[in-house]
Amino acid sequence: MFLFAGLGNPGSKYAGNRHNIGFMAVDAIVRRHRFTPWRRRFQGAACEGEIEGQKVLAVLPETYMNESGRAVSEAQRFYKIALGDIFVFHDELDLAPAKVRAKFGGGNAGHNGLRSVTAHCGNDYGRVRLGIGHPGDKALVMPFVLADFAKAERPWVEAVCDGCAELAGLLVTRRLDDFQSRMHLYLEGRGIGAPKTPGAAAK
Repeated sequence: MFLFAGLGNPGSKYAGNRHNIGFMAVDAIVRRHRFTPWRRRFQGAACEGEIEGQKVLAVLPETYMNESGRAVSEAQRFYKIALGDIFVFHDELDLAPAKVRAKFGGGNAGHNGLRSVTAHCGNDYGRVRLGIGHPGDKALVMPFVLADFAKAERPWVEAVCDGCAELAGLLVTRRLDDFQSRMHLYLEGRGIGAPKTPGAAAK
């Protein structure tokens, strides 16, 4: 079984935040592949489905971002899921908006959600990095990630989430390079380039 964990903060107050794009992407995967209904489990919301013949558990922690690892590790232990079969979907300041990268292991780049998952589970899980850009000043990072996506950003956000849903099979078959290249082509086909971060140049 694979575990797809989206990182974000629970509740309607945070639903549209840039920090919650991990939640949005996993929810899009769940809808596309017709998983079971969400229910309260593992200190969050969880549901199950199948992608490319593989069972997948989706989890959205409700522990708030900084404690995401509590929910992810509880689900991992319950199903005895190998660390290499976990994919965490998260916002990435160090990627331009609409850029998507996938890898196993690596650093946490100051991301508290990743830091928590690493502390509770170990480091060599899969990361699906969903670029949101950087506000240009470290002091502005917190208000930036906790602000809703601007109306002008919504088309690329929707396209990125749809792309994750469309190409999720490449993750469970461990074709991460194909996932990245196909995502680029998918977004290009939707007319999505690399939008600039509101108020700052994107990295």
